[in-house]
Amino acid sequence: MALSTRGVIIAGVITGLVFAAVTGGGEEERPAAKSSAVPKRIDIPALNLKAPLMKLGLSDEGDVELPPFDKPTTAGWYTGSVVPGDPGASVIIGHVDTKTAPAVFYRLRELRKGAVVKVVRSDGKTASYRVDSVERVPKDDFPAERVYTEDGLRLITCGGDFDWSQREYRDNVIVYASLIRAA
Repeated sequence: MALSTRGVIIAGVITGLVFAAVTGGGEEERPAAKSSAVPKRIDIPALNLKAPLMKLGLSDEGDVELPPFDKPTTAGWYTGSVVPGDPGASVIIGHVDTKTAPAVFYRLRELRKGAVVKVVRSDGKTASYRVDSVERVPKDDFPAERVYTEDGLRLITCGGDFDWSQREYRDNVIVYASLIRAA
């Protein structure tokens, strides 16, 4: 129904390991901040989507936080990734649905190569990205290194079949997009 906590937990643990490997295992687990701006809104014209963004960090257990279930029309920017428009990987997470209705990234799987995704920042700039690909991957095969270390914007939600025994979707839908400009 909603973005699986287990799937995001696995991604969060892997993210920490990937960042430790990339940074040499030092105390810093996040990429150096390039900007004091923060993303405020995501616009996806092809989906007729405009949604506010909130900050998502890590929980006390080291898992990636999720947007609250009581705000299904809000997506979240993972603060362990770069600000959209800056060099590096930027990650935005949103729920696919709730127990009763579609959520912010319900139609994410419909995006196609070439579509534009815009992220409005607090400094007045808009980072524009072009979709390179959309893939559905089993949560057990989450491509953490590609998602969290390669340049570009990553949009993540749940997808595929719903596993009623586990009460979660079996897959993640991941959109990969490359920066066109930040103006």
